[in-house]
Amino acid sequence: MKIVQSTCNYCALDCNMDFYVENDKIVKVLPTKGYPVNDGFCCIKGLSLDKQQTVVKSSPLPRIRQADGQMKEVSWKEGFSYVAGKLKEFQAKYGQESVAGISTGQLTMEEFALFGHVMRNYLKTNVDGNTRLCMATAVVAHKQSFGFDAPGYTLNDLELSDTIIFIGSNPVVAHPILWKRVRMNQNPDKKVIVIDPRKSETAMNADYWYPVRSKGDLLLFYILANVLIEKGYINQEYIKAHTEKFGEFKEFVKGFSLERALKDTGLSKGQILELAELIHNGKRVSFWWTMGVNQGYEAVRTAQAIINIALMTGNIGRPGTGANSITGQCNAMGSRTYSNTAVFFGGGDFTNPARRERIAKVLGVESSMLAEKPTATYNQIIEGINEGKIKGLWLLCTNPRHSWTNNETFASAVRKLELFVVQDIYDTIESAEGCTVFFPVVPGIKKEGTYINLERRLSAMRPCLSRKENERSDYEVILGVGRALGMGEMLKGWETPRDCFELMKKCSEGMPCDITGVTWEGLENSRGIQWPFRKGETLKEDQRRLYEDGNFFTPSKKAQFMFEEPRENPLPLTEEYPFLLNTGRGSVGQWHTQSRTKEVRFIEDTAAKEAYLFMHPSDAQNKEICENDRILVHSVNGQEACFKVRISEQVRAGELYAPIHYVECNKLTPSIYDPYSKEPSYKSTPVWFEKGDGTGETALQNDRDGRDAMESKGGNRHVQD
Repeated sequence: MKIVQSTCNYCALDCNMDFYVENDKIVKVLPTKGYPVNDGFCCIKGLSLDKQQTVVKSSPLPRIRQADGQMKEVSWKEGFSYVAGKLKEFQAKYGQESVAGISTGQLTMEEFALFGHVMRNYLKTNVDGNTRLCMATAVVAHKQSFGFDAPGYTLNDLELSDTIIFIGSNPVVAHPILWKRVRMNQNPDKKVIVIDPRKSETAMNADYWYPVRSKGDLLLFYILANVLIEKGYINQEYIKAHTEKFGEFKEFVKGFSLERALKDTGLSKGQILELAELIHNGKRVSFWWTMGVNQGYEAVRTAQAIINIALMTGNIGRPGTGANSITGQCNAMGSRTYSNTAVFFGGGDFTNPARRERIAKVLGVESSMLAEKPTATYNQIIEGINEGKIKGLWLLCTNPRHSWTNNETFASAVRKLELFVVQDIYDTIESAEGCTVFFPVVPGIKKEGTYINLERRLSAMRPCLSRKENERSDYEVILGVGRALGMGEMLKGWETPRDCFELMKKCSEGMPCDITGVTWEGLENSRGIQWPFRKGETLKEDQRRLYEDGNFFTPSKKAQFMFEEPRENPLPLTEEYPFLLNTGRGSVGQWHTQSRTKEVRFIEDTAAKEAYLFMHPSDAQNKEICENDRILVHSVNGQEACFKVRISEQVRAGELYAPIHYVECNKLTPSIYDPYSKEPSYKSTPVWFEKGDGTGETALQNDRDGRDAMESKGGNRHVQD
């Protein structure tokens, strides 16, 4: 029996797991002891990675839709040639940007890089991904405030902090291994504080819960900043030595007095004053935010309002402190830094001549061959398809028919495509229903590459099982299409994931994310390595943080206070739409669109089969609704969907909460985006509802019939989320 240490490719913790393999079968999976992230612990998702070895596929070969609508199995060579031919045909006929790609946050760093090389450098077109749906806000906030997309913390800070503040974050459900670090904190004076409209599972386990009004968080932090300044609860020495624009910020927040508290935030003056005292009395205060902040119509400024408070109180760069963004997907950090979409490989602007020359030299091409601008964003790609400008789409390991905001707009887009390539583990997902080409790929247990977690830690994915005949990895499929496109010498040095890893190392040299000191062999059976780790350096600690010296990545090396007047809510509640729909995770076992997690019998048996939402008892009583009644929810976006009702005081009166794991959820969310990050505003949709009779029951039955028909076509309907 052999033991293979590899990386769990679900959430951004990137727990390492030991796979016990005998006769080319995984017989046991255990979390790796001693690994700094999870140290012998993991959630049910990681423990169940062996279930992917039992997935039954119709064939490992690609399929192309014929004129009669049937899918025909073809060789890989024919599949590559067909897709490459169509991509070139459309570009010649309709223009360079008539084709596009959408990827995920779950590929390896090398697969992101190669896809960016093929689509962005060679085809000069657009590629965006799931990172836009969860982390784009944090990326922009980091770049504007710190000078680079560089979250500075290490997970160990959760054990060192005495005042831990979670904002729009529910790690008990979404990041249970991260929450374990909170529980391991032995400080007798430790305080856990949650700021969230809903009494989440984390709020129920906290010392303090502040039920801020939905999307009232930006105003809350401006009011809180003004209170801290007026009371002198700030670190003048740190502000002067390591920040810029504090004077302007101080003047700005004077307009946000405590008198505005209840109206603007839903919190009382007393609650905000209490929160200010908790921050002031803390010796090591850490702020942690995730999707509740990131997915909003003014999300970047909200994230920066959190950063501002950490800066002005000197709670950054020291152990147990920081304004810390919690990442969603397993390799969102790899996507953000090495996908060649918003920045060059390893960071840097596409218009920077010196950076262009450096990347061109590493890749062995002329600088004119490189991408010239950041990609069109996810929403622009979908809108471009619906407007008839984009004719071909290549989708990698994601399920936007389910996960995209206002997801009927994606369904509409698919019907207009002339080429729709879906590359995934499963061919029965919602997004694959209308595809013209399907590329089947292997799961992580059969491929190799590198992942970067939320604390900048690189870890190795290594194959546990051998490939069967005709099985291909995502990397090999992308490479195959690139060769069929005629890239020739442009693919020299990209032959394998390991080759690509070496290229990315060279691209990172001298950048904040420098990984020139990391080796392919050094990551195997290791404790992971956080960037930066430069060539010639010696790794002294497993857990390292940035900004300890007070230096940031801006030209002045000082952090920037970023702020502006709050925007008017583009979709306020009205008499017609008086209820607010919030969205988020449902349980520890469920993941995104319930793709891979549907393979886990335990999770499948315990998860609800139908879409459901939570409703406050007073709303249920007023509307004469009982537990498990079905209701039809009407959204301001013009769509409606059916849900079962669970009555709970976890949500406040006038608000509903729906888990994201059901396609009905994002049928209702709006096409509203943060102006800087273009991240969708998933978290606050005005709705009204009625009991599920008449048209409601008909709509519910239609939803059921559609799901039943889809499942009967191929059994499971899951993806590499």
